[in-house]
Amino acid sequence: MRIAPIDIAHKSFNRKVMGLDPNEVAAFLRDLADQMEELIRERNSLKEIARQKDIQLMEYKERDETLKATLATATKMSDQIRVDAEREAKLIIQDATQKAELVMRDGRDNLKRLYQEIADLKKLRMQFEANMRALCSAHIQMVESSHVSMPDPQINLQHAATVMSAAAPAPTQAHPHTAASGQQPVASAAPAAGNSRFRNPTA
Repeated sequence: MRIAPIDIAHKSFNRKVMGLDPNEVAAFLRDLADQMEELIRERNSLKEIARQKDIQLMEYKERDETLKATLATATKMSDQIRVDAEREAKLIIQDATQKAELVMRDGRDNLKRLYQEIADLKKLRMQFEANMRALCSAHIQMVESSHVSMPDPQINLQHAATVMSAAAPAPTQAHPHTAASGQQPVASAAPAAGNSRFRNPTA
């Protein structure tokens, strides 16, 4: 049976001869009831504080769980982002490597083509130089042969006339009709055909 402070304050006892002083008993019971009531109020206050603490503790636990969940989610997202970044970096590196290899291959092909073009140009130059040498040699030979076939401009014209006179045939006897008429015989002045190269080119 639970006793309340009011029960203590209004508790009555049976009277007996040579019993206790009822006033002292009543005063003691009132003091006891007041103290018990104070203790009950303090206990209720402590219970309320404990309840508030429990509520706060539950809130803290919920926040802790939320923070843990958030941290776990952030960790997963961070790991996923790191994995995605690594994969993207690998793809970028692979793409850059392929492009670099393509550029290098194109550069090597262009270099080979340039070397081939240079070699072809050298061959063309050598062929052109050979053709020019042959053409120049042919012209030089033509000039030299023309000097041999053409008469020397320094030849003595008097000597040429002497040679032509010596090569002319002897004059024949005058015809009787020619002698009678007093006409001089006409000597053939035509030079030998083989001496035509001694004729004066300006005649």
